[in-house]
Amino acid sequence: MQKKTKDDVMETANKFGVNLVRFLYVDFCSMVRGKNSSLPRLKDRIDTGIGLVKGQLAMNSLDKPQSDTGLGAVGEVRMVPDLDTFTVLPFVGTTASMICDLIDLDKKPWALCPRSLLKKQIAEAASMGLSIQAAFETEFFLGSKDFDGRFVSVDNSVCFGTDGMNRANRYVSKLVDYLHRQRLQVEQYYPELGHGQHEVSISHQTALAACDQWVMLRETLRGLALEQDMLVTCAPKPFEDQPGNGCHLHLSVWDQFGERNLLWADEGRLSEFGLQFVAGIVEHLPALLAVTCPSFNSYRRLKPKHWSSAYKCWGYENREAAVRVPSVYWGHEMASSNIEVKCVDATMNPYIALACIIAAGLDGVRKKLKPPKPVTIDPADLSDEEREECGAVRLPETLQQALTELEADVYMMKTLGEELANAYIIVKSSEAEAYSLDQDFELSHHRMRY
Repeated sequence: MQKKTKDDVMETANKFGVNLVRFLYVDFCSMVRGKNSSLPRLKDRIDTGIGLVKGQLAMNSLDKPQSDTGLGAVGEVRMVPDLDTFTVLPFVGTTASMICDLIDLDKKPWALCPRSLLKKQIAEAASMGLSIQAAFETEFFLGSKDFDGRFVSVDNSVCFGTDGMNRANRYVSKLVDYLHRQRLQVEQYYPELGHGQHEVSISHQTALAACDQWVMLRETLRGLALEQDMLVTCAPKPFEDQPGNGCHLHLSVWDQFGERNLLWADEGRLSEFGLQFVAGIVEHLPALLAVTCPSFNSYRRLKPKHWSSAYKCWGYENREAAVRVPSVYWGHEMASSNIEVKCVDATMNPYIALACIIAAGLDGVRKKLKPPKPVTIDPADLSDEEREECGAVRLPETLQQALTELEADVYMMKTLGEELANAYIIVKSSEAEAYSLDQDFELSHHRMRY
């Protein structure tokens, strides 16, 4: 695909009457932040970037800076946009956006830049002759406020029910239109199990594009809700009496030319390479949870018998396994072979989460690891002896436990790099402490933030 140029961006911006362009980045807490350039200054800003104080990456989701990270008012990086991510935002009008890398003043990627971390893992895969494709399935609750400010679900439909489709149609139809205008191809949409809960999935892309597009999907979900005076939340467990929201990650590994899916073996089973890749992910799952389910609220969702993958295990077509191997599609068997990491939610930074999952898989390939025995039933229904046989131990039950597992995993800490890992753990630990004090505040704040 031909890369966009500055002239392409300026031509599109002028065509659509854009007067502001958002330079965006995603922080450790999945908050999308940025600054705007006016259109007359855009061409210069593309080259120079826009300044950002380093202390911004020390902010938690309460917008409280964590000085223990060593990041504060001193020091600056540049937000340098990727022109291929330029898109006119249909939900705000006369505004466009681009997703940025955070570049140090020496013009090298900043050690704490999440997008650069993913690029590094993509390059590592390429050095092994591999390319990665990925896609996210995003669940969300849709509703409105009553006179007391409480969330009222848009529907009380059954799972996959057409009544839910009808009641959410005004929002969803516009959502699909807005996503297509931004070159995001919708694969599927349907109402989910919870009241007012819905799911939308975007077609698989290269690893970097998949994360960029997920950012724009979530921005569109929230922007459209504001436009229609509705409420939307992707929080993992926004309501105690309703199912949780996942953001399942589907992943496939191809040769460097993107011609052969290396996960595929006959009859829908994983290849030896695929088994090694899965083994690496399963091996590092306890630590991975700190970046794939990185909020206090995440652990309200990750419970046994909730279809949310509470155990360290994998299996074919097992929706209680943390790593699921889905069935393949008729006539597209090789192309549709993939793995699904289910213990992922929308409080993640997608670049960090996918980078670490790729790194874990590559570790399995390098070491030629063999995965444990696949789990064929709900692991919660296994005896203690049976769970021990297939390694299906309980995954961390709190954010703090997951962060402890991350600190203990030498390989994952090396993947993140000392500076990023240190700042990330401090920021997330501050959230674990703050949200543990008041359940009502924690639930309402996650509903609002995510």
